[in-house]
Amino acid sequence: MANDLINVKSGNPGLSDRTFRGLPRPALESERMTLQGTVNKAFLSLVVLMAAALWPWSEFMQTGNPAVVAPAMLIGAVGGLILALIVSFKATTAPYLVLPYAALEGLVLGALSAILERRYPGIAIQATALTFGVLAALLIAYKARLIQATQRLRSIVIGGTLAIALLYVVAMVLNLFHVQTPFMYDSSPLSILISLVVVGFAALNLVLDFDLIETGVAQGAPRYMEWYGAFGLLVTLVWLYMEILRLLANTRRN
Repeated sequence: MANDLINVKSGNPGLSDRTFRGLPRPALESERMTLQGTVNKAFLSLVVLMAAALWPWSEFMQTGNPAVVAPAMLIGAVGGLILALIVSFKATTAPYLVLPYAALEGLVLGALSAILERRYPGIAIQATALTFGVLAALLIAYKARLIQATQRLRSIVIGGTLAIALLYVVAMVLNLFHVQTPFMYDSSPLSILISLVVVGFAALNLVLDFDLIETGVAQGAPRYMEWYGAFGLLVTLVWLYMEILRLLANTRRN
């Protein structure tokens, strides 16, 4: 998925320590980034993602044939990666590309969730509830200053995220040469431990997202950065959902 490949900077694919450096500060307050505006755009992006996920979900549930939703998964994965890379390197495109990106990711998540739901009933709602539960818990902890994005935490999260991205790349390359990596996808204690660690790092990335969005608001970044901040949150949430889904599937495999 797009998120696995580009979620290697600072908390998400687009946001980093330098995200808001050098940006013009609009003279009018109405033209500056706000926290509420970012939240609204992140919510809208999630609505679009879930709406897009309904089509592959319903198609697979009706037919039970993975081939029916395979094109949607491929289009969503490739298209999502392309749009995510564009937004990551050119933030001014975010207002135009974030919602299409959300729709493409919805195609992937809807198809994958339906396939796993047929195999492990109830897994999709469990993964969704856990994802939003983690989001809410970390947001409350961050607002209460129980957890802060210190430089030490930032270094640990960035380093761990890079290591996870490298692990995914190595696994994909090995699979191309028909070398299996069962420790990534079976129900062994090692596989479950790896999933737990990855879920933990995905969750901690949210803390960096919160901090960097707050920084953008404090620095009076341009309003289009609301879309950029929403994009970063969306990518991290998709990654977190995918990892929780994989963890639950690993624990339920025979």
